[in-house]
Formats: sequence, C-alpha cells, structure tokens
Amino acid sequence: MKAALHLFRVLILGAITLALASPAVAQSLPGAEIPEEEPVKPAPDPFGRETPRSMVTGLLQALGDADYLRAAQFFAMTADEQSSSIENAEVEMAPDQRIEEEGQGGGDPPDAAQRDLERAADLARKLQIALDRGGSLLPFPVLSNASTGVIDDGLAEDFERVGNLAAEEAGAPILLQQIEVDGTKQWRIASETENAIEQFVPAEAVEQVSAEEGTSVAGAPLLDWLKLIGLALLAFAAFRLLAALLMVILRRVIATHDTSPAYRFLDAAMPPLSLYLAVLTFYATADGLGVSIVARQTLLRYAAIVAWIALAWFALRLVDAIARIVTGRMHRAERRQAVTIVSFLRRGAKVVLLAIAVVAVLDTIGLDVTTGIAALGIGGLALALGAQKTIENLVGSVTLIADRPVQVGDAAQIGEVFGTIEDIGMRSTLVRTLDRTLVSIPNGYLASERIENYALRDRFLFHQTIGVTYDTSAEQMEQLLRELRAILADDGNIIDDDARVRFHGFGDSALQIEMFAYFNTRAYPESLAMQETLLFAVMRKLDELGIDFAFPTQTIHLQRDQEA
Repeated sequence: MKAALHLFRVLILGAITLALASPAVAQSLPGAEIPEEEPVKPAPDPFGRETPRSMVTGLLQALGDADYLRAAQFFAMTADEQSSSIENAEVEMAPDQRIEEEGQGGGDPPDAAQRDLERAADLARKLQIALDRGGSLLPFPVLSNASTGVIDDGLAEDFERVGNLAAEEAGAPILLQQIEVDGTKQWRIASETENAIEQFVPAEAVEQVSAEEGTSVAGAPLLDWLKLIGLALLAFAAFRLLAALLMVILRRVIATHDTSPAYRFLDAAMPPLSLYLAVLTFYATADGLGVSIVARQTLLRYAAIVAWIALAWFALRLVDAIARIVTGRMHRAERRQAVTIVSFLRRGAKVVLLAIAVVAVLDTIGLDVTTGIAALGIGGLALALGAQKTIENLVGSVTLIADRPVQVGDAAQIGEVFGTIEDIGMRSTLVRTLDRTLVSIPNGYLASERIENYALRDRFLFHQTIGVTYDTSAEQMEQLLRELRAILADDGNIIDDDARVRFHGFGDSALQIEMFAYFNTRAYPESLAMQETLLFAVMRKLDELGIDFAFPTQTIHLQRDQEA
C-alpha cells in the first residue's frame, strides 16, 4: 500500500515537471512554430513634420519664439548630413573609444553635425528675413494635411511647394522634401531651397535686422500686428459702407422693395457678403505690406475661420430668403403640402450647412477632423442606440411629408389631441388646440398614431333626429314628412343624392323623424351657417302645421285601493 502511494506521488510530480517544461521543449523542437514578434512602431515625430501643414506650423512656431536651433530641425541638412557625419565618426572610432562613448551615455555631437546644425539655424533666420521682406507662405487651409502632400501639383511625389522667397510668383520657390529618418517619413525644407536662401539673403541683412529689432508681441513686431488689424478693419468697413449705399439706391429705384424678391435677397446677402469680400481683400493685400511672416500667417489663419463663418452665414440667410419667397408663393396658391416640404428642406439644408461650417472651422483651427469621424464609426452602435428616438422622429417626419396625412393649417384629431397643425418639423409637429395651447407631438409617435383630418372633408354632414309629440296624427305626420322633404329639395346647399327624411320610429316620449343630408361645402364655419338656416326652416314649418316638439315626459298613474 505504501509503495502504491509513493508511486502515485512520483507520477504527480513528473506530470507537473513535464507541464512546466513543455513550452521550452516545444520551442526547441524542429517543427514547433515560434510566434512572430510584432514590429515596433516608430515614435511620433516630436516636431510634427509628418505633413506639410504640420511642418510649416511647427517652423512658424519656432521662428515666432526666435528658437532658431529648433527651427533648424526643419531643414534637410540636419537629417542627411548629420546622420552621415555620425556614421562616419562611428566608423573612424576605435572599438575601445566607441565602448567608452557608449558607456557615458553619448556625448556632444561630432563637429560636422554641430556645424550643420548652426548653419541650418542661420538659414532659418535668413528664411524669416526673406519672408518678412515680401516672401509668402501658402495659407494654413491651403497647405496639405496629408502625409503624402499634394500629388498632382506637377512636382515629384516627395516634393511640395509651400511658398516663395520673393513677392513675385516667378521668385525662388520654397520647397519641402519628404525624407525618411529613423524609420519615419518627415517633411523638411529641401536642399534646393537651402541654397536659394543662402543666395537670396546676404549675411549683412541678418546684422541689419538684428539692429532694427524692437518691441515684439507673440513673435512679431507690435507695429506689424497693428498694420494687419487695421487693414482688416478698413476692408470690412469699406465693403459694409458700399453695401449700405447700394441698398439705399435700390430702395429708391425699386418702388415695391418690401415685396421685391430681388431686394429681399440682396438685403439678406449683403452683411455676410461684405465680411467675406473683406477677408478676400485681406488675403490679397496682406503679403504686400512687408510685415512679419509670423503675424501675417497667424492672422491669415484666423481670417480663414472668419471666411468660413461668413460663407455659412451667407448660405443660411440665402436659404431663409429663398424659403420665404417660395413659401409666400405656395400660400397664395394654397398649396399647403408644398409649404411643409419647403419648411422641412430649409431646416435640413441649414443643419447640413452648419455641419460643414463646423468641420471646416475645426480643420482650420488644426483639429484632426478625420480622427473624430473615425471615432464616430467606432462608437456608431452606442450613438445609434442613444439617438434611436431622434432617428425615429426623423423617419417619422419623412413619412408624414411623403404620405401627407396632415398639412400645415389642417384641423385634425391626433389621438386625444384636437387642433390645427401649425408646423411639421424635423423632430415634432406643433398643434394649436381649441384652448389656444400649443402641443408638441413627436413625429415618430405621429407616424404610427390614428389621425383624423377634418380639413380633407369634401362635404359636411347634416344629421338630425326630430321628436314630435304623440298626439300628432298619422295624417299630420305624412304632411310633415312631405314638407320637410320639400325643404331639403329646395335648399341649394344640399347634395340631393343622399338627402332623405324618414319616420324613424317610436321613442320613449316622441315620434322620431330622421333628417339626413350633406352640405356642399368644405368650410366648417360655412357649414354651420347652412345648418342654422335649415333648422330655422324646420321650426317654422312645425309651427305652421301646429305640431309641437316633444320633450322627455313621464306620466304617473296613481291607483287608490278601494275598501272592501
């Protein structure tokens, strides 16, 4: 028994040892699969040189901070020549010396690399001088934000033109070149532009600018900021004044300017159009002022935001003006369904325009809009669940417009709510009740609810039951029926097809006569007037025949028991 127990313990121990050793054995077996290591992703560029837009932005920030050593990192020579210098220095090192350098955690860069860095810093200073003296860079929104740059610009795929060193278009271009450094592709100022900068800006110009430097704000002279802001305000004031003068002239020329579609359109378009034209003027004249490139590019970037806002403002006012004109015509033509469709399209167009404007402004600010859109795709399920009611109401509004169960201005019974439809929106429908309250009904509920539209009636029903007293004889009843039928036949508002008068039956307290007919009208107030005229004719006829209307009565007979 003890031997069996001992054998059991040995087997358990062996199984545990084999299980622990199996991964190592599997790795050492000839046919075992070795998992592949995931490739190490290169770290993001700390200077943001992945796209032409981010590269130019980073360069301008360095120039604005007067950090020319950091600006030097945006030149091609600090990548190519520096890396080659380091490789040559490592090859020429003795093994013992290389080990010593590595043990110290690195040291100062070789002299060749240091000279290249200083030369690039000097080039950055000269580039700023050239740009301040009339050179130009493409505005921020125009710069490509793709890692590949603009492909169809007529240049090689790894080159990108972002400006000019001189004010003339034929001047030396500022070119970027995409190079690979440490496994990452970066955009840097090309060597062709580096050589052009050396020839374009002499060393004396650097000394002269350094001597003339004064008070600066945010990396640019204060006077340059004032010049640019003054130019922007002057341009807007000039166009606004011209717009006001034009509207005064139009008011005198157009006699009916209050109802003129052309005048209303221009009146709505002039404020945003003046703002947009002022931005275009600022773009066209800012480069000719000879001010700091830092101030110029900063204000041009914000001017692009103002331009997008002006375009969105112009588009929104244009949509409202067109909608008002079309709605007025539809009201005059009594096409109420068209009014509903125009209202829905107006709101949908304004939502789309606002979305485009927001995306454009965010892109101009520098936020990565594509990342946000991708995030919406990742969270699409959560968004769909959260916006389920909103989507349901939107689909319901489309259904209401397509099926047309009700229109604006219709009197309808929707569930327990009765009133007049005032507006069919993208989310809900507004109903004005008889108590003059305004009820908002979600379109998703409205599309599935029973709707009784009173405005679609082609005729109004006249259905009355007349009770006469039981002392009326049969002959009087026959004569009364003949007279009532004659009244219906002589009434021009009655549709003869379904009109009838019948002795309906014996009621509890009256002889009942049914009158059934339809008034030939679609207006409810007019039908009430027709009904009133007909009822008065019936009353006069009963008075003429000496027949009384019955009313609920009871006759109680009391019987007294006789004494035996």
